[in-house]
Amino acid sequence: MVMSTENRVMPGIAVALLTEDREQSVALHSRVESTNLARTVLSHVGFPAGPSDAILRQLQDQHAEVALVSIDPQNPQRAIRAIELIHSNLPEVTIFAVGEMSQPANIVSAMRAGAREFLDHSASREALIEAFTRFSATLSRAQRSSSKARVFTFLNAKGGAGATTTAVNTAVALQEAHGRVVLVDFAPIGHAALQLNLRPQFTILDALQNLHRMDGSLLDGLMTPYRNGLHLLAGAQQPYSGIPTASELARLFDLLVNQYHFVVLDGSGRMDSTMQLICDLSNAVLLVAQTDVVSLWSAGRIQAFLQEGAGRDRLRIVINRYKKIPGFTDDDVEKATNCKVLWKVPNNFQVIGPAIDKGNPVAAQGSHEIGRSYQGLAAELAGATASAEGALSLLYQHDKGDGKKRAAGRLMVSPMRAGQ
Repeated sequence: MVMSTENRVMPGIAVALLTEDREQSVALHSRVESTNLARTVLSHVGFPAGPSDAILRQLQDQHAEVALVSIDPQNPQRAIRAIELIHSNLPEVTIFAVGEMSQPANIVSAMRAGAREFLDHSASREALIEAFTRFSATLSRAQRSSSKARVFTFLNAKGGAGATTTAVNTAVALQEAHGRVVLVDFAPIGHAALQLNLRPQFTILDALQNLHRMDGSLLDGLMTPYRNGLHLLAGAQQPYSGIPTASELARLFDLLVNQYHFVVLDGSGRMDSTMQLICDLSNAVLLVAQTDVVSLWSAGRIQAFLQEGAGRDRLRIVINRYKKIPGFTDDDVEKATNCKVLWKVPNNFQVIGPAIDKGNPVAAQGSHEIGRSYQGLAAELAGATASAEGALSLLYQHDKGDGKKRAAGRLMVSPMRAGQ
């Protein structure tokens, strides 16, 4: 039995279902459609038998992005062979194997054959949403590494370390040098608008509540414009308890990276599952710290929190209010935090304090050393080369010139593990 949709453009991930059980095919179809992230473009009872099989041509003709292949626990070989055929003949199709989690041999065989994910036969709607979100995040990173917007997330190592100030000034500097920049305030209570002397009508909550009908025009209407063309998606003005789902975040980021050249996100002191996923969707995560015991201790704990999952080496330390301490080196900072140092912002509260109070970022004031420092950080982020996975080649100056590039610890920042 073959069922395919009409050949018209529809939203969502294009999914093909391949199974040997008609009832399971119907059940999978219902669960896929319920996610609101994907649509079924092909449903077939039976597997391809060889490279010239018509099923492979149908996958190609229907532009399937993901193939869900169901594995019979009693007779898994036909499904494993189907995964091998799809993987070798249609490498652009991502394969999700569906089977029994209690059979590790089948899981290993499916992954070796080319499956990207392994989902339980009884996987819930939420499990499918997470799998499709991971797929979308992978696509978004690959797109950003070539032509889409780069995403930079700023976090505080401790309260008051300066993440908001650093994010605001980096966004201002990026806008002046490159244009098409959006500053997104994801802090528990948004302060970025105050540092820009803005009074936003809409906030991030409005965006999250309207994602079901969001397009580029509506997103633009939620922005608060700043001088020189910088846009602000303001933070919540009051504490709120709602937590966006993985699919909502993926949808918001997809819209942002298609509208802008750079997305600068202020996470401030937020440290939850939402921030874990945001970090996974980012090209670089900048942890703003100071050279005091509490700040460095906290940075090390945040690094451990963010490394859960399967991300890449994206976390870097930005030392704020930097003053040289005799006998205390960058190596000491890196050992204490298990993170590489990227940048140092000099200590000059006499300039930065009034700039914050007046809503006049120092990055727009090139006459001050601290303003030039933010401009240099922005240039470093914009000029870094990206890997296929989207992580940036960010090294501090003392690492670039010594000819000995020390191995950086791998930071894993995805909150979700395939099939777990």
